[in-house]
Amino acid sequence: MKKVLSSAYRFSSSWTGTIIIVLFLIFFVAQSFVIPSGSMKRTQLIGDFLFAKKFSYGIPTPHLPWLEVPVLPDFNGNGHLIEGPRPQREDIVIFRKPQTPKVHFVKRCVAVGGDELLYMDKRLLIHFHDLTTEAQIKEKYPEAKILSIRGRLWAENPYMSKYPGIQYAPENFTSFEYLAMLYNNHKSLDMYPVYLEELGENAFYKKVEEDHFYMIGDNRDNSNDSRMWGSVAYKYIVGKPWLIYMSLEFRSYDEVLHGDTYGNGKDNARLSRVCGDHALESDECKTLWNNQRYTVRWGRVGRLIDTIQYEEPIE
Repeated sequence: MKKVLSSAYRFSSSWTGTIIIVLFLIFFVAQSFVIPSGSMKRTQLIGDFLFAKKFSYGIPTPHLPWLEVPVLPDFNGNGHLIEGPRPQREDIVIFRKPQTPKVHFVKRCVAVGGDELLYMDKRLLIHFHDLTTEAQIKEKYPEAKILSIRGRLWAENPYMSKYPGIQYAPENFTSFEYLAMLYNNHKSLDMYPVYLEELGENAFYKKVEEDHFYMIGDNRDNSNDSRMWGSVAYKYIVGKPWLIYMSLEFRSYDEVLHGDTYGNGKDNARLSRVCGDHALESDECKTLWNNQRYTVRWGRVGRLIDTIQYEEPIE
């Protein structure tokens, strides 16, 4: 036994052993990710560095980190070496964007296969395919407003009272306006427009495909998600965020003031809190922002995602 332990120690202390152990952990146990955008803002912030559990939904086919090249073939045809449980409604999930599988996204699963969604300005309505009576919906989502539309029962914004980070706070225009603009200009989004006679309103509708999951950012008016490019199949599911091990404010003044070419990353609410009474487009505001840039958000470090999502957001 002593010889075995001694050999194992020598192997783990070697460069080869260290690399193999690290790759094993990344492939099958936990992987580090950084939040690059504001689509989950308040629940998860730009600059949150987190570990994700790779085994929450089975064992995904391993990819070389950074290169994102698969190490093994997809033997089962579902993106996983070992099939596991599927994401549940309300889970925060890390997945590969179906159109660009090398890019990882993190969003909240709001609906699963068979569910139907209606999306309006600041209103997300969900018909849960397995909750068919008002009593069943109220048992699961007691604070949800139950509506009867098109002969079905729908829960309005069912998750907002449970997770304080979910918000509708547009930086440019609402996501409903954005969806309407995309539809009118390109007809390229995942949801299609309907008119709801019961409410006298226009909405966008979607029924989620089997073994697919509808992923929407908690920062709903500033999120590039399933509403634009579609449901996420199980084969693209990677894991579940677990622990924030570092949280760093690294954005530049111009990034938070204007965002990128499309306005993504714009965060005037955060800038206002830093600059106080100073105009956002002023040298004083720029100086104040730069003085606190690269600060560590200590209140977030070491926090579990499963805990922090139920609390008032820490910035």
